[in-house]
Amino acid sequence: MSEVTHFPIRHDWTRAEVEALFELPLPELLFRAACAHRQYFDPRQVQVSTLLSIKTGGCPEDCGYCPQAARYHTGVQASKLMDTDAVLEKARQAKAAGATRFCMGAAWRSPKDRDIPKVAEMIREVKALGLETCATLGMLTASQAQALKEAGLDYYNHNLDTDPEYYGSIIHTREVQDRLDTLAHVRDAGLKTCCGGIVGMGESRRQRAGLLQTLANLPAHPDSVPINRLVQVEGTPLHGTVELDPFEFVRTIAVARILMPASMVRLSAGRDTMSDELQALCFLAGANSIFYGEKLLTTGNPDTERDQALFARLGLQPMPVAEAMDDRISACTTTVHAGITEAA
Repeated sequence: MSEVTHFPIRHDWTRAEVEALFELPLPELLFRAACAHRQYFDPRQVQVSTLLSIKTGGCPEDCGYCPQAARYHTGVQASKLMDTDAVLEKARQAKAAGATRFCMGAAWRSPKDRDIPKVAEMIREVKALGLETCATLGMLTASQAQALKEAGLDYYNHNLDTDPEYYGSIIHTREVQDRLDTLAHVRDAGLKTCCGGIVGMGESRRQRAGLLQTLANLPAHPDSVPINRLVQVEGTPLHGTVELDPFEFVRTIAVARILMPASMVRLSAGRDTMSDELQALCFLAGANSIFYGEKLLTTGNPDTERDQALFARLGLQPMPVAEAMDDRISACTTTVHAGITEAA
């Protein structure tokens, strides 16, 4: 048995190191990821979020996976921004079902300045319910990010989606740098970042490694790292893509946990088609956050009763709101009985 090894926060991962982790035998990779998980978190706890589309469809972008793009014929109807009262009712329902974080998503390329006060009002009211708040509204300016922070926003989601070298195969209406600029504005405003990507879009394992390497080498690791499995929607360019092998998805979760050991790693889109056994492997690999509820923006998600039953079967429990990192570390480091060595 190898001696206990600390899992430091690094921002200098090489592509070769990340690819070497992907190449490990799956039992060894899962062991390393589980050790990293226990250093920073209680492995019995899973952070639970609910995502609501507050403005659906009509987006001018051409993201090849997205049913909300106006140019694709997917059956998604464009809608206006929801009223605050309607959003609050959904937030109350989410809290009653056990969610601790409420995420609001709008299908904008970027919000107009006139939209920000309306969203800020929603944030303040949801925050007053005792929920953590998250928003995903597209690209932000520095002043918009600051206004959302002042309204009480906790997290801002803006995914990189895929490896920068593969990005141009999926999206043509914005550049990777546009995404990085928004993330910088969010960090500068003092907001926590939620940033991950989508796998199963036809990318290679090297490109999956490149996505995770890019995330791990950001100036600060994202506080939440959503890993989405492509949901193929008829009418989008990626419909008909060969599905990703489930074990490769588990590997992606495990490598994300090792590279960003103190971040929440979230099972996001695609969970409605995952078996309970596959989800259990993902939790073993270090996933410790899920979206909860029947829908993610416009795609399906397991309902709350199924998730509650799965948690009961696995002995998992929802993570309390605003669980302090220091408390997680002190409670969990004693459970680490074996460490890892560097990947060859």
